[in-house]
Parts: sequence; C-alpha cells; structure tokens
Amino acid sequence: MNILGINAFHGDASAALVRDGQLVAAVEEERFNRVKHWAGFPSESVRCVLALGGIDVRELDAVAVSFNPRAHFFSRAGFALRTMLRQGHTGGRLARIRKATSLGELVARACAADLRECKFRVHHIEHHETHIATGFWPSPFEEAAVLSVDGMGDFVSTVLADAQGENWRRLHEVKYPHSLGFLYNAITLYLGFPNYGDEYKVMGLAPYGEPQFADVFRKIILRSGMGLELNLNYFTHAGRGIDMSWDYGNPVVKPFHSPLLERELGPMRQKHEELTQRHKNIAASLQKVTEEILLGMLDDLQKSTGRKNVCIAGGVAMNSVANGKVRLHTRFENVFVPVGAADNGTAVGAAFCVWKQYGGKRVFKLEHGYWGPDVDTELCRAACRSEGVPFSEHDPPAMNEKIVEAITSGKVVGVFRGRMEFGARALGNRSLVADPRRTDMRDLINTKIKFREIFRPFAPSVLEEHAEEFFEMCEPSPFMEKVLVVRPEKRAMIPAVTHVDGTGRLQTVSRSTNPAYWELIELFRQKTGVPMILNTSLNENEPIVNTPAQALSCFLRTRMDAIVLGNLWVERKSAAA
Repeated sequence: MNILGINAFHGDASAALVRDGQLVAAVEEERFNRVKHWAGFPSESVRCVLALGGIDVRELDAVAVSFNPRAHFFSRAGFALRTMLRQGHTGGRLARIRKATSLGELVARACAADLRECKFRVHHIEHHETHIATGFWPSPFEEAAVLSVDGMGDFVSTVLADAQGENWRRLHEVKYPHSLGFLYNAITLYLGFPNYGDEYKVMGLAPYGEPQFADVFRKIILRSGMGLELNLNYFTHAGRGIDMSWDYGNPVVKPFHSPLLERELGPMRQKHEELTQRHKNIAASLQKVTEEILLGMLDDLQKSTGRKNVCIAGGVAMNSVANGKVRLHTRFENVFVPVGAADNGTAVGAAFCVWKQYGGKRVFKLEHGYWGPDVDTELCRAACRSEGVPFSEHDPPAMNEKIVEAITSGKVVGVFRGRMEFGARALGNRSLVADPRRTDMRDLINTKIKFREIFRPFAPSVLEEHAEEFFEMCEPSPFMEKVLVVRPEKRAMIPAVTHVDGTGRLQTVSRSTNPAYWELIELFRQKTGVPMILNTSLNENEPIVNTPAQALSCFLRTRMDAIVLGNLWVERKSAAA
C-alpha cells in the first residue's frame, strides 16, 4: 500500500511516501524552489518522493494531508466569524479552505495526470494527530508519553497524550489563543528577527544574556492544569487574529504583541538596530521561562502516565536546548525527537495515520534522516563542466583523506554526497565541515561563507561511541535535536563547537546509518585524537542545497576552500577564475 503524505498551504510544505508502513522518502519544497519555509503546494516534493519510490501517481492508494478543516470546527468557526469579518481577512483564509477541497486535483496535476485516472482517496488528518504520529509511530518505544507542542494547528497548540502499541489517547489539549509557540514567535518578532522560522536565532542568542526579565515572562505565560495559558493582555491575536500571509508561498507573520509588552520590556527592536544587552537578557528570559513551562508540562505528563519514555514533536520540539534538559529535570529516562519534528514532518505523520486507519502495524523505526534524493555523479560532472571548473575523482577512502587533510590545515570543505537529509538540519550529506579545535573557525565560517549573526553556534558531529567522553548526561542525538553540556575539561579542546554557555548541539553519528560520514570522522579522530568535526549546513542565506549546480554555485560565490560533489573534488585554487 502506497500512501503519499503532504503538508500543504502551511509553512515548511513537504511530501513523504510510506509503503506498507515503511518510510520510503521525504523532502521539503523549499529545497526545490529555494524559498525558505515555502507555504504553498509541494508539487516538486510530490514528484520527487514518487520518483524515489518508483511509482506513478495513478498507483497511489491514498493521499494524507496534515490538516483537517472540519477539526474543532465550531470553536474556530466562531472565532473566525468574529475576527475575519471585523478585520476583512476572509479572502486568504477561505482560499485556503477551497484549496483543501481540491488537493486531489493538485496532486494529479503535479504529476501531469488526470484525476479520473487516479484511484487514491484524500484523507484530511487533524494537525496534532500527525505530530503525535510523527513522534511516536517511528520511535523505538513500545509505549511512551507524547507531547505535541507548536504555534497552532487546527485551532490547537498543545496536546499531551499516552501511547502504547499502535494507539494513543489524548489526555489534555490547549486551544487557541493560548500557545507556547506563539509566545516564542511574538518575542522573536519583537526582538527584530522578522523572518518566519527565526526562533532558532533567539535560542542561540539567549546564552549571551541573563534572565533579568524572567518574572515578567512568568506573568505573560502561566501553567494551567496540565497545560498553559497566555496572559492575553500582552498580545493582540485573541481579538483580531494573527496577520499572516504566504504570497508566493513565502510565509510572513506581522508582530502581534500589545503595547503592554513594550511598556514592560521596552521598545521593539527594529531589524537592523544593534543588539543590546537588554535584548540578550530578554532572549535569555524567554528561553528560561519557555523551559519552565515545557518541562513542567512534561513532568506532569510523566506523573500522569507513569511512562519512562517520551516523544516530543511540533515546532517547539525544535528547541534543542529544552530537549537536552528533559532527562535532567523530569523523571523520563528516554527522549525521542524525530527528524522533521516541526510542520515539515507532518507529511510523514499524516501518512502513518492513514496507514494506521487501514489497520497497518508499526513496522518502521526512524534511525536516520537521509530520505531525499541521492547524488548523481554525472550531474556533478556536468555542473563542473558548465562552470568551467576543474575537478578530480576519488573513491570514498581517498576522498576522506583529502577532506581531513584540508580541514586539519584550517580549511572549510563543502560535502555534497549521499541522500539528502530531511528536516532543518544538515547531517553530514549536505554539510560544511571544519576542524572543531580551531578557536577562530566559527568567526571564519561566519565571515567567509555563511554571512550570518556571529552569536549563532555551530554543531559537533561526534562518533556515537565517543560521545560520552565529551558530553555530560549523554544520550543519542542522531538528528542534532538536543543541546548537551560539554564536559568542562574538554571545552578548550573543541572551542569552535562549544557555545558561550559551555554546551553543544551535537549530532551522534552511527556507522550503521551513515558509514561514509562515520568513516570521515573516524579518520579525523585517528589523525587528531578528537572524534568529531564541526558541521553546519551547506548553504548561504538560502535553503540547504539540493542539486550539484546549487552546491557548486554556493561554493563559487562564497570563500569555502573546497567542495566534494559525489566522488568529485573541487578546490578553490582550481576555481580561481
């Protein structure tokens, strides 16, 4: 049975293919159209996952969509009637509902097929059901507590659930307008980071500040039973909704804090204004109170279920700093956060939900994040020839030798090989790699290649066998989903991947799931004694590269020193023209 999962007309549009309960492929639309967090219909993604699965759209048995216009209908219809008519926002919202009714036609059209030739049925799955499925269904646990927490989906922001076998039951949910994700989004906008998805910048900024305003935030958001409640006096969305548009598929959210918040915290920062210590302290305060709310809900969830395992999904599950503290501050012993924990992953979760509806069993365990297209060597050669760039060809062991030789001499190397990662983070196949021992490496990459804020950290990719040597309270983190404390005695050894607060957002690398990347890091360990390398995404203020031409373009317009394109090696001196 072939099930196509789709996240459409929502941020991070994506598609996934599940066959007989096994994930076959998953990709995000932004990798194809180069628009970050694209919120339209994922036509390219649909074509890609079907091609990777080797099937025609006419062979699909089901299409699963990660929102349901009928879910919580009366709650949101009443709100919509009050706000849309008052604000004049009916057009865009009603258009989204109309698009939802024609998704079958859009799927067929994306594949140049006639819908009448297709046998699939379209299933609309409630948003948080898909998050729960993404978190629990592919987890290694037979039973677990589950927390789904994001901005908002189908009028709900938070669901606490108990799962066992193939089933789960909801214990508590938080509905609009109360949302931990909305709080983090509102303060991200207030701090002058206007782009959709910029919350990770605030998380990276927080360690540079002190939680001076924590008590203010404790007035803004409160625990309420097993859930949470916003003090709506600090926001405007409860009365008039959130002004969000996705013209051309690019999501844009306008600030929605009230004047009261600025009276408490000071004036809103504009995008190009200096980041002051006050701004850093606000970020630190937001992160601290976010962790208090999140860990408090998790602690209550553990007490309610008695489970030792927890699965976390939703946009707030991208807060890797909080994820790394779950075992320390709750009674949970094992924490699973899937690749694609945010809305991109709802395409996967929707497909699993439909597999479950058809009586399917849990037969898949998510052990890696490499679900996109593989590298085509001939396309790599063609890209180099098109740009007039000389290259040499090497087998994997020789290529790893060249990479290690380059990075140990202080160079930065792009790596474009193997299947593309799904989700927001590069995991070694679409990465920039460098020496974590160099004190100047973070600034060097930021100024030569990434051209981004200097306060944002880089991640260590560490051999899973050696992770405990470098990190406290160590646990598997294959998707770079947890920030852990670097052991104090090791921090001076790896300054480029140790954040200002002594932490690192690590990726544990397994030989079984990515042997090429594991062997690269193992070779670096043999030469240096350090079982990790610095890893950041192969891009420059754009989505992660998807094609050899995009990878080579990124190389040519930045100052990285070399790039691997499949089994091709290109050096800066060779591309000096």
